[in-house]
Amino acid sequence: MEQKLNLFVIGKVNLKDSYATIKNGEVFVYSMHISPYEQGNIFNKDPLRDRKLLLNKQEIHKLTGLIKQKGYTLVPMNLYFSGNFVKMQLGVGKGKKLYDKREDIAKKDAQMRIRKEFGKYI
Repeated sequence: MEQKLNLFVIGKVNLKDSYATIKNGEVFVYSMHISPYEQGNIFNKDPLRDRKLLLNKQEIHKLTGLIKQKGYTLVPMNLYFSGNFVKMQLGVGKGKKLYDKREDIAKKDAQMRIRKEFGKYI
Protein backbone atom coordinates (compact mmCIF):
# COMPACT_ATOMS: atom_id res chain seq x y z
CA MET A 1 0.00 0.00 0.00
CA GLU A 2 1.51 3.30 -1.10
CA GLN A 3 1.08 6.33 1.07
CA LYS A 4 1.43 9.50 -0.98
CA LEU A 5 2.93 12.20 1.19
CA ASN A 6 4.60 15.28 -0.20
CA LEU A 7 7.75 15.61 1.89
CA PHE A 8 8.62 19.02 0.52
CA VAL A 9 5.29 20.39 1.77
CA ILE A 10 6.24 19.35 5.31
CA GLY A 11 9.45 21.37 4.96
CA LYS A 12 11.97 18.55 5.20
CA VAL A 13 12.79 18.21 1.47
CA ASN A 14 13.25 20.88 -1.17
CA LEU A 15 13.05 19.70 -4.78
CA LYS A 16 13.41 23.18 -6.28
CA ASP A 17 16.36 23.42 -8.71
CA SER A 18 17.09 19.70 -8.37
CA TYR A 19 17.80 17.48 -11.36
CA ALA A 20 18.93 13.95 -12.12
CA THR A 21 21.58 12.64 -14.49
CA ILE A 22 22.79 9.25 -15.64
CA LYS A 23 26.48 8.54 -15.03
CA ASN A 24 28.12 5.18 -15.78
CA GLY A 25 24.76 3.42 -15.92
CA GLU A 26 23.62 4.84 -12.56
CA VAL A 27 21.11 7.62 -11.84
CA PHE A 28 22.07 10.43 -9.43
CA VAL A 29 20.03 13.34 -8.07
CA TYR A 30 21.75 16.70 -7.57
CA SER A 31 20.77 19.85 -5.63
CA MET A 32 18.00 18.14 -3.66
CA HIS A 33 18.00 19.52 -0.12
CA ILE A 34 16.98 17.13 2.66
CA SER A 35 17.03 18.79 6.08
CA PRO A 36 19.30 17.08 8.61
CA TYR A 37 17.81 15.16 11.50
CA GLU A 38 17.29 17.72 14.27
CA GLN A 39 18.11 15.27 17.07
CA GLY A 40 21.23 14.06 15.25
CA ASN A 41 24.88 14.62 16.02
CA ILE A 42 28.11 15.24 14.12
CA PHE A 43 27.46 12.20 11.92
CA ASN A 44 24.57 13.87 10.06
CA LYS A 45 25.08 13.85 6.29
CA ASP A 46 25.41 16.94 4.10
CA PRO A 47 21.87 18.08 3.16
CA LEU A 48 22.87 18.88 -0.44
CA ARG A 49 24.93 15.77 -1.20
CA ASP A 50 24.40 13.84 -4.43
CA ARG A 51 22.10 10.86 -4.02
CA LYS A 52 22.07 7.64 -6.00
CA LEU A 53 18.69 6.29 -7.11
CA LEU A 54 18.00 2.58 -7.25
CA LEU A 55 16.58 1.71 -10.67
CA ASN A 56 16.69 -1.52 -12.65
CA LYS A 57 18.58 -1.76 -15.93
CA GLN A 58 15.48 -1.49 -18.14
CA GLU A 59 14.36 1.72 -16.42
CA ILE A 60 17.81 3.25 -16.80
CA HIS A 61 17.96 2.36 -20.52
CA LYS A 62 14.49 3.84 -21.06
CA LEU A 63 15.47 7.09 -19.32
CA THR A 64 18.77 7.22 -21.21
CA GLY A 65 16.90 7.03 -24.51
CA LEU A 66 14.56 9.84 -23.46
CA ILE A 67 17.22 12.27 -22.29
CA LYS A 68 19.64 11.70 -25.19
CA GLN A 69 17.44 14.05 -27.18
CA LYS A 70 18.83 17.57 -27.21
CA GLY A 71 17.76 19.78 -24.34
CA TYR A 72 15.96 17.16 -22.23
CA THR A 73 16.73 16.47 -18.59
CA LEU A 74 15.39 14.38 -15.70
CA VAL A 75 13.49 16.36 -13.08
CA PRO A 76 12.32 15.03 -9.69
CA MET A 77 8.57 15.65 -9.46
CA ASN A 78 7.43 14.09 -6.21
CA LEU A 79 8.59 12.04 -3.22
CA TYR A 80 6.40 9.59 -1.35
CA PHE A 81 6.60 6.68 1.07
CA SER A 82 5.93 3.12 0.00
CA GLY A 83 6.39 0.87 3.00
CA ASN A 84 9.88 1.52 4.37
CA PHE A 85 11.10 3.11 1.14
CA VAL A 86 11.01 6.68 -0.09
CA LYS A 87 10.22 6.71 -3.79
CA MET A 88 10.81 9.49 -6.28
CA GLN A 89 8.72 10.30 -9.31
CA LEU A 90 10.91 11.49 -12.21
CA GLY A 91 9.79 13.53 -15.19
CA VAL A 92 11.50 14.39 -18.46
CA GLY A 93 11.56 18.13 -19.13
CA LYS A 94 12.93 20.51 -21.70
CA GLY A 95 14.37 23.90 -20.80
CA LYS A 96 13.01 27.15 -22.15
CA LYS A 97 14.64 28.97 -25.04
CA LEU A 98 15.84 32.53 -24.54
CA TYR A 99 13.01 33.99 -26.62
CA ASP A 100 10.45 32.07 -24.52
CA LYS A 101 11.89 33.63 -21.38
CA ARG A 102 11.70 37.10 -22.90
CA GLU A 103 8.04 36.58 -23.81
CA ASP A 104 7.19 35.49 -20.27
CA ILE A 105 9.00 38.48 -18.77
CA ALA A 106 7.15 40.85 -21.12
CA LYS A 107 3.77 39.27 -20.20
CA LYS A 108 4.46 39.53 -16.46
CA ASP A 109 5.55 43.15 -16.87
CA ALA A 110 2.38 44.01 -18.81
CA GLN A 111 0.17 42.31 -16.19
CA MET A 112 1.93 44.24 -13.41
CA ARG A 113 1.36 47.56 -15.21
CA ILE A 114 -2.33 46.75 -15.74
CA ARG A 115 -2.81 45.89 -12.06
CA LYS A 116 -1.03 49.10 -11.07
CA GLU A 117 -3.23 51.26 -13.30
CA PHE A 118 -6.47 49.60 -12.16
CA GLY A 119 -5.38 50.03 -8.55
CA LYS A 120 -5.33 53.80 -8.96
CA TYR A 121 -8.99 53.94 -9.96
CA ILE A 122 -10.39 51.66 -7.27
